[in-house]
Amino acid sequence: MSTKNTKVITFGCRLNTYESEIIKGHASDAGLDNSVIFNTCAVTAEATRQAKQSIRRERRKNPEANIIVTGCAAQIDPIQFSNMEEVDQILGNEEKLTAKSYQDFGISKSERVAVNDIMSVKKTAPHLIEGFEERSRAFVQVQNGCDHRCTFCIIPYGRGNSRSVPAGEVTAQIQKLVDNGYQEVIITGVDITSYGPDLPGNPTLGTLCQSILKKVPALKRLRLSSIDSIEADQALFDVITNEERMMPHLHLSLQAGDNMILKRMKRRHSREDSIEFCNEVLKARPDVVFGADIIAGFPTETEEMFQNSLQLVEDCNLTYLHVFPYSERDGTPAAKMPQMDKSIRKERAARLRALGQAKMDQLMVSYIGKKVSILIEKSMKDQNAVIGHTEHFAPAKIIGDHQIGHIAKATVTGYQDGILITESLNDR
Repeated sequence: MSTKNTKVITFGCRLNTYESEIIKGHASDAGLDNSVIFNTCAVTAEATRQAKQSIRRERRKNPEANIIVTGCAAQIDPIQFSNMEEVDQILGNEEKLTAKSYQDFGISKSERVAVNDIMSVKKTAPHLIEGFEERSRAFVQVQNGCDHRCTFCIIPYGRGNSRSVPAGEVTAQIQKLVDNGYQEVIITGVDITSYGPDLPGNPTLGTLCQSILKKVPALKRLRLSSIDSIEADQALFDVITNEERMMPHLHLSLQAGDNMILKRMKRRHSREDSIEFCNEVLKARPDVVFGADIIAGFPTETEEMFQNSLQLVEDCNLTYLHVFPYSERDGTPAAKMPQMDKSIRKERAARLRALGQAKMDQLMVSYIGKKVSILIEKSMKDQNAVIGHTEHFAPAKIIGDHQIGHIAKATVTGYQDGILITESLNDR
């Protein structure tokens, strides 16, 4: 990036990755120098702890740097960062996306803590991004915030209520990225399946995806970040199952496989809803693979209830698991419930991850002998090879020299150390 000696350190979700690119642009335009901007996450207490640790480490390494902290952890509890002597300024989630925040920095620090009431933010302003530093795929924000109040989740207090980016602005952003050479775009947000009701005509995520694929015909691949399957409408189902350019990998926000725990989480779906959705998708498009977020050790979870989560992995044919031991967040209803011992949470999370790895290994082995398309992401310095991800988001390696950001056709010849080994069809 062009800003001298300034870097952005990103924690957490894909939306933060997208927003970090906006931050880099604003910092560059403002001529910000010798600064480190931490874009934090608050999804777990551990994420916040890691951010604080990284801030202290950066200060020791660079005592003269200007340290700015922003993101969800800063939005939710700015005081914890203002109490850190290492931190020069704290910006809220709205302020971090405003150019003026960086233009004023170093000129007038009258507002060391600039954090607005996020619930007062009614719109998500579109931002046109030229590209992504050191990334071969692009992220495009279509939505921010969340109207739901799951009992374990603090994120609505960091992101505010749900608000959508107009479809025309989304399409324009994707067209610009495609014109700049990107062949894959990931639609991202906090709760992307809630897209649309605040916009004229009440569009949905499904109609948005249909519009993108129609209006940007040069886009090779479209992906969804994480969806809440109970919110999926017929248009989204149709685009997932009928559009080849929609990648056949869905990450589902499931959280648990037991109905009582789902009720106590204040989720809006049952385990039966999740199973039905996965079965219906597979019936219409058999090659789709599913990932999911699952929390282990939620308050009051018995072993029998946990077994229902393990069984859901089988019943929904889940492979790419994001497993979280339950983490108390002050200010959430779940933090007031009877808590599980942390050793139980950790042990159950380990069992879930082991099952997920077994399912992943099984899936990867099934690809041997099949043809795949791989988005090339980076070179392997110690080998004459490149690595990327297939349509199903399986990590894959190809021997030889291939251009970063391009899509290569290959045949899978093996599976080793968590990566598919492939042979390029172009070399034959």
